[in-house]
Amino acid sequence: MIKTSFLFRRAIAAAILVASAGETVSAAPVKNIVLVHGAWVDGSGWKPVYEILVKDGYKVTMVQEPLTSFQEDVAATKRILDLQDGPTILVAHSYGGSIITEAGVHPNVVGLVYVAAHAPDVGENEGALGKGKPSFTQQQAGAIKKTADGYLFLDPVDFYADFAADLPREQAEFESRSQIPTAASVFTTPMSVAAWKTKPSWGIVAGADKIINPDLERWYYTRAGSHTTEIAGASHSVYESRPREVATVIEDAAQHASP
Repeated sequence: MIKTSFLFRRAIAAAILVASAGETVSAAPVKNIVLVHGAWVDGSGWKPVYEILVKDGYKVTMVQEPLTSFQEDVAATKRILDLQDGPTILVAHSYGGSIITEAGVHPNVVGLVYVAAHAPDVGENEGALGKGKPSFTQQQAGAIKKTADGYLFLDPVDFYADFAADLPREQAEFESRSQIPTAASVFTTPMSVAAWKTKPSWGIVAGADKIINPDLERWYYTRAGSHTTEIAGASHSVYESRPREVATVIEDAAQHASP
């Protein structure tokens, strides 16, 4: 009787260990992170967030989309997603939100993070939605310039105050002079899919954003059912000025999105 009870207890203990191991595996965080930049800038702005995530054990890749057309920007993002070796959290800033809304249906993507970003629905485009809740910059005459061949950029004179007011002025000045003019058409191309409808999402509202109206960001994330964090006082460059807070949200997505 004693021997039988001992064996029974051993069997129960083994079953518990197996169950616990199964729970650990299912709760393991996603390790692949792909970061997508927005209009007028490039992937180098993600460096502060990149460094935090890499230090915390994540495999991080930046997309350098060309900003020449919406279709080409989505293709550039999917190209990087194809290279990931498993489940991936797809993160975007600003116009990049439209890109990940479209590219996020990729099978490797298990969660989306919108950082002061647009999140249109099928048939919508961010340009039209922005008119409904215009930003400070949109209402500022002459702040957005257009080249003869249809590319937009932010007047360098306004860049610091509008895009990066919480960055060192010298850094903002450099970014204003290293802008990537962006095809005007990217802002008016409608979505053909909306990945946030089928995949969990997280959203960050930049409380002092002048490029995208914070109320529009809140509306996007409420509609998508996103786990939302608001960073008070943050400019549109929140991913550069508040990298720890942004990385924390990304890691939360990685830890809770189901592989």
